Amino acid sequence: MPISVDFTGRPFHFIGIGGIGMSALAYILTKRNLPVSGSDLRLTHITRRLQEAGAHIFWQQEAANLSYFLTTNQPVLATAAGRAGSGGVGSKVAVPVIAPDATPQVVCSTAIDTRNPEYQAALELGCPILHRSDLLAALIREYSSIAVAGTHGKTTTSSMIGHLLLNANLDPTIVVGGEVSSWGGNARLGQSPYLVAEADESDGTLAKLSASIGVVTNIELDHTDHYRDLEDVVQIFQTFQRQCGLLVASADCEVVRTSLKPDVTYSLNPDSGATYHVTDLQFGAEGTSALVWELGQPLGRLRLRVLGCHNLSNALAAVAVGRHLGIAFDAIAEGLEKFCGARRRFEHRGSYNGIQFFDDYAHHPSEIRATLAAARIKVDQTLPVDSRQDSRRVVAVFQPHRFSRTAALLNDFTNAFVDADQVIMADIYSAGEKNTFGVSGRQLADAVSHAHPRVLYGHTLDDIQAALAHSLRPGDLVMFMGAGNLNQIIPQVMAYYAEAEVPSLQEAC
Repeated sequence: MPISVDFTGRPFHFIGIGGIGMSALAYILTKRNLPVSGSDLRLTHITRRLQEAGAHIFWQQEAANLSYFLTTNQPVLATAAGRAGSGGVGSKVAVPVIAPDATPQVVCSTAIDTRNPEYQAALELGCPILHRSDLLAALIREYSSIAVAGTHGKTTTSSMIGHLLLNANLDPTIVVGGEVSSWGGNARLGQSPYLVAEADESDGTLAKLSASIGVVTNIELDHTDHYRDLEDVVQIFQTFQRQCGLLVASADCEVVRTSLKPDVTYSLNPDSGATYHVTDLQFGAEGTSALVWELGQPLGRLRLRVLGCHNLSNALAAVAVGRHLGIAFDAIAEGLEKFCGARRRFEHRGSYNGIQFFDDYAHHPSEIRATLAAARIKVDQTLPVDSRQDSRRVVAVFQPHRFSRTAALLNDFTNAFVDADQVIMADIYSAGEKNTFGVSGRQLADAVSHAHPRVLYGHTLDDIQAALAHSLRPGDLVMFMGAGNLNQIIPQVMAYYAEAEVPSLQEAC
């Protein structure tokens, strides 16, 4: 039974409002003129955007924060706050707040401990406590919704769909797990009936979502802190399928093929029998292109600025959704050609002294393989044909994420770095886990070194930074990967190479 959420003017309070998923939901509610407060421990550009939109943010987590709309005459809605496009969006006016109505609906994520003081206060006040997935599920039910799920590619695929709908003047509401320059963040409020949402499977809450159109990009074992095995993961996706009006899914994933029954399929393999496939694939340093086919008939050529087979597959999912919504292929292709990617997905951070620096969220072996394969294409296609072979270097800097994932997928990580010329391994980012698995970053580095000739290990981020300060040379593409805090050192590394006297390519070799 879906959990009821009040969108008629009752306040919302987010515990940990600055998180990438929480902040997107808070932004939508704030832009709908609903009273929103929240807490976080630090000011970021994400929380600043929320403040500018009208959310009230506390910089400590205390029980008293939940009384914000109880004890002050804050602006609340004089009329019901319907969804955008419904004609029910009210305006903010300062009126006395009636305590029972102003008791907030408290939103939290799986990361919030029940001992949190705000969580405890919510229990004492009798506030409705919503998991962020309950709120997302309620929004999805309000719209003609497109929910994008899958072990990998969710953020990019949902962002591509949002972007092409924008380009087609369909003005969607968008909620994704990454920041996209097209709408200046991780969420936007549209005025149409359409909503595009990234659907997270990490904690099992994917089973709450009932979308008009569901998309599944792939299914693999991950989040072993929550799932026992692959069968557990499959069951969640099967529940998601049953609750979607239409399912679009990749025929290139064996688990999808054997476990789900999609209505529409897509594939990079022309012999797959999929609804949509591609031929004449072309990969270059600045993008990818292919001829797209629909039910055996050519639609036209798709050109992308994003690199790699994985992104072509993501784009094909977006094509399938766009065509189902009745968008002409030329408009779809135009929208996808303009898409420049999401933040931390093969994000170019800068180039100094002939060295290119990129940041990517890859933290699963399959994601690492896909990211480094795309990096390999970029390096090989960028350098002159007569460059020395050993100058074509991809330097992979990786921070493992969670002890549970590292332990469960240790063997899979071993061969994930084949497209890198140099691997620099950081210690494991715990993400709050206790190391009950007896695994370490050094152990992972040793395992990778059995399949790769050049692996360095740095225990701290300072060690990683020092190693990079003495090992890079012109022509290198440096790919920082991980879901932790590794990317915090990118500015310092770039600053070093912006000022350093780097030897010429001939001297370095």
